[in-house]
Amino acid sequence: MLIKGQQTVEPIRDPEKIRMMKEHLLHKSYRDYFLFVFGINSGLRISDILPLRVMDVRSADHLRFREQKTGHVRKIRIPHNLQQEIEKYTRHMADSDLLFPSRKGTSHVRRETAWRTINGAARACGIKGAIGTHTMRKTFGYHFYQRTKDVAMLQQIFGHSAPSVTLRYIGITDDMIDRTLEDFAL
Repeated sequence: MLIKGQQTVEPIRDPEKIRMMKEHLLHKSYRDYFLFVFGINSGLRISDILPLRVMDVRSADHLRFREQKTGHVRKIRIPHNLQQEIEKYTRHMADSDLLFPSRKGTSHVRRETAWRTINGAARACGIKGAIGTHTMRKTFGYHFYQRTKDVAMLQQIFGHSAPSVTLRYIGITDDMIDRTLEDFAL
């Protein structure tokens, strides 16, 4: 949830900060922990995560869904570690249950609640900067790129129109320029 004029959110670049967020959220609520883990390991937008039901992800290698933002039907691979988290989280749930039910149980968690959860956990862990639900998608992208250096694959995963959009989106451009210029000398 961004206010007009507010900067866009950033990825969490430090793996230790990610670990701290997981630990903080796990102690607070298993549902909130799982929301964060699902977000940073799937790269999906929050609008595509929140309405999911157990049947959409249980015992699945791939997730098939229609993107809320674009209307495109997408199929993405569920990473093995996320499959294990899904299995643990959904163990005592019915297939028809919402993956992220509201506390009242009548619908899924609202975007604003998810934003408060992620932002509050980041603040509690001392993470500075603009943090929100989209941080999870950007964190996935940042770390995927750091591991693979495959911007074309990440562009495809995100459905972006050009590699430059993907790099700017995950904040790589500034990082790359800074590192490149830090020790540059002629």
